[in-house]
Amino acid sequence: MSREQISAIAHADHPIKSPLADESVGRLLERGLPRGDERVLDLGCGTAEWLLRALATRPHLHAEGVDVSEVSLTRARRAASELGVADRLVLHQQEAADFGSPRPYDLVISVGATHAFGGLLPTLAAARKHLAPGGRVLIGESYWDRAPSPEAVEMFGDLADLATTVDSVVADGWTPVHGHVSTRSELDSYEWACWGSLAAWALDHPADPAAAQVLETATAARSDWLHGYRDSFGFLCLVLRRTAV
Repeated sequence: MSREQISAIAHADHPIKSPLADESVGRLLERGLPRGDERVLDLGCGTAEWLLRALATRPHLHAEGVDVSEVSLTRARRAASELGVADRLVLHQQEAADFGSPRPYDLVISVGATHAFGGLLPTLAAARKHLAPGGRVLIGESYWDRAPSPEAVEMFGDLADLATTVDSVVADGWTPVHGHVSTRSELDSYEWACWGSLAAWALDHPADPAAAQVLETATAARSDWLHGYRDSFGFLCLVLRRTAV
């Protein structure tokens, strides 16, 4: 079974691929879309869950998403059709870092996708190129909530702490106008949902040739979380505006 297929199963009960409750997603979108008629771009949109939620509740919104995954974009198009918002959603299959558009956007989203650009600040640099005057960026990034284990660093890399992460964004010319730090409940719920969905699928499909692989993946991932990074990993979302010079 491919990584995309495993990811789809893992996120069946948690379609937002970040440790955020639905209420938190809604509040972040409210702060990022104060008018409701904005042009929105999601760099690394996956199945376009952020865009679909924004479009479903804002009939004058128009959105575009960029992702390399044909499977994810196919699912996004199907969901957009079912929601009746397909005429206001354009999806591009390509590397997010290579995407260009002749028109700017009022909100640029990149949550949990900074790896596609090589880190937080390169992601903000890419977002800046697409941003209309007075526009906003909604970005989500990992950080260390406390000193990590060597195993956690090996999995996630050399992350900064929360204060240093925000300071680096401010020093780069941005002002946070809203933020959300994922709670312990959100972090735990995300992990239980992902690895529980995988394990349940394996147990429900014992005759499938991939069942053993999927169950092994779920067991290993749950162990990595509980023994490796649960006590140190944090996740931050920021709504940003360019700092006036």
